[in-house]
Amino acid sequence: MSDLDYVSQDADNASRKHNMLSMSFAEVAERLKEKDQDTVLISLGSTEKHGAHIPLGTDSYVTMEVVKRTAEATDILYTPLMPFGYSPHHMGRHLEGAGTITLRAETYRSIMHDIGRSLIFHGFKRLIFVSHHGSNVKPIDEVLRQLRYETNAYISYYKTPTERDASFLDDIFENPPEETPGWHSSELETSALMAAGEELVHMDRAVEDRAHVPAYMTDEFTKSDGTATVKFLGSENIWVPMDHHEYCDTAVIGNPFRSSREKGLRMLDRMSEHLSAYVREVRKFPVETTNTDYPGRA
Repeated sequence: MSDLDYVSQDADNASRKHNMLSMSFAEVAERLKEKDQDTVLISLGSTEKHGAHIPLGTDSYVTMEVVKRTAEATDILYTPLMPFGYSPHHMGRHLEGAGTITLRAETYRSIMHDIGRSLIFHGFKRLIFVSHHGSNVKPIDEVLRQLRYETNAYISYYKTPTERDASFLDDIFENPPEETPGWHSSELETSALMAAGEELVHMDRAVEDRAHVPAYMTDEFTKSDGTATVKFLGSENIWVPMDHHEYCDTAVIGNPFRSSREKGLRMLDRMSEHLSAYVREVRKFPVETTNTDYPGRA
């Protein structure tokens, strides 16, 4: 897999393209004239520290694999990947040089807003943001509502099954629940990266690890995964802005050693089947946009 795979994919398929980066403006305009072509997938990734055995772009690769499969299955257009997300908790300690690139929440929302308004300006009415990075959901409610209230377009955000929302894949996992199979750099992400490109995975660097409460907390607190919450006196209702290295020593939460390419292919297919089913339902919604000019152009 080359660095350009997600830039140039389907560029040679002149008969029916889906990646807008490989299309001319005239091709996109022609597609928008067709029935049911006003729905678009907006690809949002991240560049952040994962386990030493898989790349910084893990969430980006998974996002694009699911988006590409869905686009082909539903004959829908998608945007090129926005490779940076909201990942302040993965930055690590100062000067560690892990390679993580994070956007501030306000920057991230501004980018989402501008992408959305650009697409609505040209005629798209149903926008589905798609990302595999769980923390990309943290800053987004305001901007999704803003886009909807400004334009009356259908706006939604699809997080691919992962972390605590991975029940859709439960029958594929071999790791038991205590090995957190859908978590960071564990069975799900390692398998998916094996399917996306086995050369991206270096299992000789892999480790099995678990989440724990930060060292500064007392024994009254526990933590079992990578959410921003901790358990206290049997209840998990306390949100703490922790950094990833404070509750995970290796950036791995779980056991990646039962991963396989075959399992990853099944996971990616299952995710795209679910997203494809959602796209088909969204196309049935009655949507009439208003105020579609790009703000600030006058």
